[in-house]
Parts: sequence; structure tokens; C-alpha cells
Amino acid sequence: MAKRSRSGRLAPPADGVFAARNRKPVPHEFVLEALAPLGPETRPLFGCLAVYVGDKIVLALRDKPGPSPDNGVWLATTEEHHAALRPDFPSMRSIEVLGKSVTGWQVLPADAPDFEEAALRACALIRAGDPRIGKVPGEKRKQRRTTRRDER
Repeated sequence: MAKRSRSGRLAPPADGVFAARNRKPVPHEFVLEALAPLGPETRPLFGCLAVYVGDKIVLALRDKPGPSPDNGVWLATTEEHHAALRPDFPSMRSIEVLGKSVTGWQVLPADAPDFEEAALRACALIRAGDPRIGKVPGEKRKQRRTTRRDER
């Protein structure tokens, strides 16, 4: 027998076309556990799972099947912070799939020997409010629009 939803409508049967999709497992779930005190939110991002703290995107988690050099934890940062972050993250590098030699986003590769330690170190920096990690999406576009308006 079909169940009624809170609104009183009949719920679709659980089998067939309306069956719930199986959700993908959360990649590198320990990262979300480490950020739990901040109440992180997740959203899909180009086949990854983006992690937001407040209005900032701080990380993306990626674990695609098969060998991929870009699997791991992606740090949302900018090129100006790379040198300052390198001592904390010796295995950090630009993301190959983005096609540029140097990108603002950096990856802590899942196949690095210190992967979990590095990912947890990044979480500690985020919890401490380190300004080198995290970007407000669309901030550059807003700045460009303001600059263009100011020039008129």
C-alpha cells in the first residue's frame, strides 16, 4: 500500500522509475569529520564534492575510480599563497585536470605518503581561520564589475 506524505499526497512506489538513486560515498569523509565543529556544507563541483565553511569554499574532495593524479583534497587558495603553504604541504601541487601549469587550486594527492596527515593539517588551518585557504565564489567577478563601474 502506498504511503501518504506529510502533505497528504500519495508517495510514489519505492521501486521502478521513482526509486531513489544510490548516492555516491563521500570521498575522504574523515576531512568532513575534522571540520564538523565549523558546520561545513557540501555541494557537487565538477565531479568532486565542494566543502564550504560559511560563504567560503575551502576544499574539494575527489576520489574518481581508477588511477588519477588529481584524486585527493583540493585546497581553495590563490597563487600568491603557494610558497607560504609549501612548507606545511610538501606534496602539494597544481591540479593537472585544470590544464594549466600553475593554478590557484592545489591538490594534496591521495597517493602521497603523508596524505591523511596533510589533509588533517589543512583542516586544522581552516578551523584556525587561516586566510591562505578559502575563497568566496564570484568575488573576482564582483571586484571586476566594481572596478569597471568606477572607471566610468
